[in-house]
Amino acid sequence: MRGRVKASIVMGSDPGGAPVGIDIEELLATRLLVQGNSGSGKSHLLRRLLEESAALVQQIVIDPEGDFVTLAEPFGHVVIDGAAYAGAEIGQLAARIRTHRASVVLALDGLELEAQMRCAAQFLSALFDAPRDEWYPALVVVDEAQIFAPAAAGDVSDEVRRLSLAAMTNLMCRGRKRGLAGIIATQRLAKLAQYVAAEASNFLMGRTFLDIDMARAADLLGMERRQAEAIRELDRGHFLGLGPAISRRPVAVRIGAVKTSARTVIGGLMPLPVAQGDDMHALLHAEPEVVEQPVFRWSEPEPAPPAAETLLQAIASHDPDPPQEPANPGELPFPGPDVSAVVSEVLAEIVAEEGCTFQQPASLYQDFTVRCRMHRIAGHGIDLAMFRRRFAMALAGIMREDDPAFASLLALAQKVPDDVLAPFLVIARAAIDGEPCPDDDALARVYGTRSPGRIRRLLDHLEKSRLIVVRTDFGGRRSLGIPELGLSTVAV
Repeated sequence: MRGRVKASIVMGSDPGGAPVGIDIEELLATRLLVQGNSGSGKSHLLRRLLEESAALVQQIVIDPEGDFVTLAEPFGHVVIDGAAYAGAEIGQLAARIRTHRASVVLALDGLELEAQMRCAAQFLSALFDAPRDEWYPALVVVDEAQIFAPAAAGDVSDEVRRLSLAAMTNLMCRGRKRGLAGIIATQRLAKLAQYVAAEASNFLMGRTFLDIDMARAADLLGMERRQAEAIRELDRGHFLGLGPAISRRPVAVRIGAVKTSARTVIGGLMPLPVAQGDDMHALLHAEPEVVEQPVFRWSEPEPAPPAAETLLQAIASHDPDPPQEPANPGELPFPGPDVSAVVSEVLAEIVAEEGCTFQQPASLYQDFTVRCRMHRIAGHGIDLAMFRRRFAMALAGIMREDDPAFASLLALAQKVPDDVLAPFLVIARAAIDGEPCPDDDALARVYGTRSPGRIRRLLDHLEKSRLIVVRTDFGGRRSLGIPELGLSTVAV
């Protein structure tokens, strides 16, 4: 049995030059806290993380400064201007984002502080309230998290603070079961609500100078207080990392280069004007120029933000796994005969793993997508609904949809609901092969349950749906028949 595929990205290098990575699959289960004073390279770190993982997992960025909107063109993120939409529209957009697995940047730089908190709270709550079938894995990056989860009351109303805190708490405390992996970044640990920060299991700590922040950072990294001075001496772009997705022991990492940058970047010092003393005084106190007749010129107005319906359509048309140019001649961009063989191989790997049927379909689908990319397939052409049926077929040993040996069975399977398809196919496959009836334990493993009562109810449901016939002879031996195929398992 093969091990689970690891989807890791390289964040930078340690002092010896060895690469330091983050296991994205582990990160989805354990969350991340990034801390660093202004100028420590915190936003650079988040940008590196987003760029390197863009092809692996859906990304949702809460961006209070509008720094990450530049991800849109090279990486396909949809930019949502939070100032342009009402609360109901923001909730509707968030719901579509979960449905269509679109990577987005929610830009809040056009809003005042209280409006930022209210908008982010409604957006996060709508993500959190998505139906169970849409609990796809996603990284939810919240920059300047102390704004949305403040440790103490500030200049905003108590109502808004409660709304924002509740949304952030749901993200960090309960989001994992819904596929939402919180990544929060803050300038000041002391200003961030402790019960929100405490839910992270991975940490990247950058330069900080205040004793209270250094003490909290040292506690999270498991360092002694006297060792906390090392945090004060970190250079820009250097962080101390710890956690199951990074390293089991604290590791120093210098964050690598990025491909994009913020819209406004201060490049450093600029030469001062050459005018000095009396000359500068004369410039400042000069009489204003009199313009006899102002010349009116038409100028191009700034483009208005797209209407909510337009943005909803853009999200609906988003392709979470777009075809890409092959990285090398061995990468296959579109489904074809060779791709179909690899898809069958990947499905076989997944169903061979113990406990796979007890995982959520969305989590299995993410694993399937990553494995396909590891096999150099840029686009497998299988969505979640199709994957659920292919996974059920693979559990029954049916690896191809066009297999002529199972044409009648697969035609019948179109009438079977997805949630009971796997056990039905296992029963039908046994009947086709003339094998004994699968016992309750075997059906329970396929159905993803440990309850014998659920298997009895499952068989009763399938019989009432006229998909199977249960027959028990006087000797207590059970056989299961498939009426539409005219076949039955061997009694046992």
